[in-house]
Amino acid sequence: MNDAGDQYAHSPVPEGVTVPGWRVGLIVASFSIGLPDFLNGAHNALALGLWKAALAALLAGVILCIGGCLTAIVSVRSRLLTYLLTRRSFGSGGAALINTVMAFISFCWFGVNASFFGEAIQTAAAINGLPGGTAVYVLFGGVLMTVSTIVGFRSLSRLALFAVPIIGFILAAVLIVTLRTHGLFTAPAPHPPEPMRFGIAVSALLGAYMIAVATMPDLTRFVRSPGGAVVAMAMSFPVAIPAMMTAAAIPALATGETSLMKLVGSLSFGTPLLFLLVLPTWSLNASNLYSASLSLSTTFPAVREWMFTVIGGVIGTLLALVGILEAFIPFALFLGLIIPPIAAIYVIDGFTRFRGKRAKEIDPDARVMRWAAIIVWLGSAGVAALGAYTGWTVTSVPALDATLAAGLGYWTISRWVDPRAPSVAVVQ
Repeated sequence: MNDAGDQYAHSPVPEGVTVPGWRVGLIVASFSIGLPDFLNGAHNALALGLWKAALAALLAGVILCIGGCLTAIVSVRSRLLTYLLTRRSFGSGGAALINTVMAFISFCWFGVNASFFGEAIQTAAAINGLPGGTAVYVLFGGVLMTVSTIVGFRSLSRLALFAVPIIGFILAAVLIVTLRTHGLFTAPAPHPPEPMRFGIAVSALLGAYMIAVATMPDLTRFVRSPGGAVVAMAMSFPVAIPAMMTAAAIPALATGETSLMKLVGSLSFGTPLLFLLVLPTWSLNASNLYSASLSLSTTFPAVREWMFTVIGGVIGTLLALVGILEAFIPFALFLGLIIPPIAAIYVIDGFTRFRGKRAKEIDPDARVMRWAAIIVWLGSAGVAALGAYTGWTVTSVPALDATLAAGLGYWTISRWVDPRAPSVAVVQ
């Protein structure tokens, strides 16, 4: 996995450049271990208590693993990136719309992580009496992460391999010291900063990681086999998310603190650990920009990929400066409403219209809009919104409602309303 993203943006990845699934698994695991994840786990714990928060994380991890396996298997069989999979399901115009939406969401995530990056570096600087406010370090981090993304996907892979054990060590140290100092607290906070019921907590967790599941083909198309893709998912979401959420929940319940940087500073671990905390954030933001830029450059081929990387870095950094972090939980919940149906729709097509020998087929004359897919996407998001904002829900998890509604709705429409397969061509 290197800078071949450009080379294979319009065609299947050849077998000669594929890699073992465990390498992608480590990268995906790094998506679940970072500062935004600590914040999410801390808020869930303060609202639900330790045991319910841990159960919510486990349930979310299993659901994400299943979803990731499906999107990964579709991508391994087809060797196509996310844009081409959405194009054959939603049409060329529909795919342009969806990929623009997902790219902007990735830019928002860049802003969230840039905020954490700036806060971590500013905390370290303040401890050592160095000048500079958070905004200065946010700008520095935004430039650094944008440049590292332009350098290429290989640097992302190497950084993920280094970052995952480092952040695991820091979390374990914080957890041990907290238990020794404060003991174990399991009850929820009497006045949590983000009150939420169990289903909403699960949905917020799903929303936080669903963009990774939906764009998983950008990474897993390089995996050698479907079995390797399943291994990659099994060693990531169902392991990393519960571990991360539990590691965040115990210190949050004991201290009431939701910021890992402040906990590290208050426990006198030393400045070097604060700098190490930004590594997973760096890896995740590089991945956000990589996927978004690759998708946009494929959607709008007249613009070079590096230009979208720069644009995304600028937008994300500006969002960080205006305070996107303050709306983190509502943002994550909203993602759980609109992203799952997209993945469900192109997965249904991958297992029905484009299966077996036709897996690598792409429609060269795709309709501008495949309205069946567009309508199912919007309708499923509406179903999830009812659960999130009115309490009307089937599964008690709005993001899961959206996924099931999209899968069942699109399968039915594809079979009974629009059963004809498209005219296709195999892209070599």
